[in-house]
Parts: sequence; C-alpha cells; structure tokens
Amino acid sequence: MKQISKSFVENIRQIISQAQANAVRAVNHERVLMYWEIGRHIVEEEQNGKERADYGTFLLKNLAELLEKDFGSGFSVRQLELCRQFFNTFSITNTLRSQLNWSQYKLLLRIQDEDKRTYYIEETCNNNWSARQLERQINSQLYERLLLSNEKEKVLAVAKKEAQPESPREIIKDPMVLEFLGLKPQASYYEKDLENALISNMQTFLLELGNGFSFVARQKRIQLEDDPYFIDLVFYNRLLRCFVLIEIKTHKLTHQDLGQLQMYVNYYDRTEKQADENPTIGIILCADKNNTMVEYALPKHNTNILASKYQLYLPKKEELEKEFEKIIQDS
Repeated sequence: MKQISKSFVENIRQIISQAQANAVRAVNHERVLMYWEIGRHIVEEEQNGKERADYGTFLLKNLAELLEKDFGSGFSVRQLELCRQFFNTFSITNTLRSQLNWSQYKLLLRIQDEDKRTYYIEETCNNNWSARQLERQINSQLYERLLLSNEKEKVLAVAKKEAQPESPREIIKDPMVLEFLGLKPQASYYEKDLENALISNMQTFLLELGNGFSFVARQKRIQLEDDPYFIDLVFYNRLLRCFVLIEIKTHKLTHQDLGQLQMYVNYYDRTEKQADENPTIGIILCADKNNTMVEYALPKHNTNILASKYQLYLPKKEELEKEFEKIIQDS
C-alpha cells in the first residue's frame, strides 16, 4: 500500500487549523457586533425615556431579567451596562476591529484616555496580543513608560504604523518590568539567576522588550587576543535593523559597566554588523542607576548605549507620575 507523504498530510492539517482559527475569529467578531447592537438599542431606548437616568436603571434591570430567562446568565445588568458603555465608546461600527474579541474590548473600556486606548488597540492588532497579554501590558503601564522618553505623537505614529522607529528610545522602556519572573523584589540575586529566569520566560520577556525583537544567543563568546568575554544576551530588532546586546547587572550601575558594554557594541559593529544594517545597540539592565553618571560617562550625543532599570513588580501610577514631573522640571 502506497504511503501518504508527510508534506501532504501537513498541508491538510494546516488547512484544517487555519479554517478552525478563522471560524473562531468569525464567531468572536459576531459576538462583538451583537454586544455593540445591544448597546445601540439600549442607548436609543434610553434617549426616548422621559426621565433618562431613572428610566435607564429600570430598563437595564427589567431587560436583564427577561433576557436571562431566555438566554441564561450572560445578559446580567452588569453585562448590559458594558454593552451601553461599548456603544458610547465605539459609536461608529466601522471603527471596530475584527482582530479584537469581547474580552479585549472589556479591558479597553476601562481606559478613559482616548490616545492611550488607541495605542493599546493598535499594538494588540499589530502583535496579536491575547486578552491576557493585553491586560499585562495595561497593568505594567506600558504606554506611560514609553511616554517617559518619547512624545505622545511619536508613540502613537509608530503604533499606527504611520512611522518607523528612528531611535532605540522609541521602543525600549525605562524602567523594564519583570514581574512575570516571579522573583521577590527584596531578595538579592546573582546575575546568572536573573539571566536564567529571563531565558525560562523568553516569550514574555520579548513582549516586554517590545516590537521587532528576536532572540539570537546567550553568553555569546567573543575572543579579543587571548582573552575571552561573554555577552549575556544577544537579540536582533527587525524594525531598527540592528543587533541589540543586553548586559544584566544586579547592582547599581557603574561607569565600568558602561565601558564593558561599549566594548561589546564596538566589537559587534566591526565584526558582525553587515554594511546595510544600523549600528549595534547596547542595553544595560540594572537594579539601580545614577542618571547623571550615565550622562557623563557616555558621549554627549550617544544614542546606542542605554541603561534601563528593571523592577520585579508592577509599577504604581504614582511612581510614573513622579518620573514625568522630573522630566518636565529637567527639560
């Protein structure tokens, strides 16, 4: 009996998997449209009520009771309130994205600032974030952290693909949030421990690094005459079109650390970088840093050596607001 080729079977599997994925997306989009239509009808009915506020409460309560009898607990008062909010927030149906499901829209409805909400919509669609990944990015204050070193218009333009990042500061965050490692902030760690934890959680670390990163190597050995050196982590960024070297320091950053990273960047620029690629970027991921020391330790117009403080917990809004104030005062 003639055997079926593996490539043929694999092609059939891909067709089935793709069809299943398309079906799930179609169902999710229809669900989103259903909630939008429910919200529209509620808003229009409320506007016809004589006393809008009182009538709205009466309407949702009674509508929920009737719908739950027919369709179950998925149409509670709270769910109907969300439908109303959904329509009021996205009142033009053409603005709804087929890539987003209802769980993601519920997360987006919590965001009051329109620019911030737009940013997360664009990035979710660009990167195919799941609802869980979107929630993590919102909770880690990704948008606010990018604004610490960028203009709002530039951040939104890159997210909307209206512009390409021109500088590493446009996509690299400071601080970087590594709460997904599950390490206790108050404990002391060896650099090897932190590196191993990052490797074990590489998918989430790539999400934190940002758009366009791919992992290349860890403990990359380079030989300078008789002396071997080891670069902690090597990445490549397709948007910036360059190598990105990351050194991990679990202590407060020193000028010697910056000198070491500068040597690694120089090596990559002279031996690994292709003629059509951009200069190598070096990032020191450190437990703490003195920004003034970093400024004076590096050339005045440096753009390729960055120091990013890591933290092992989700940032508080108040902390980022203080950072904003510092930047405004210094500018």
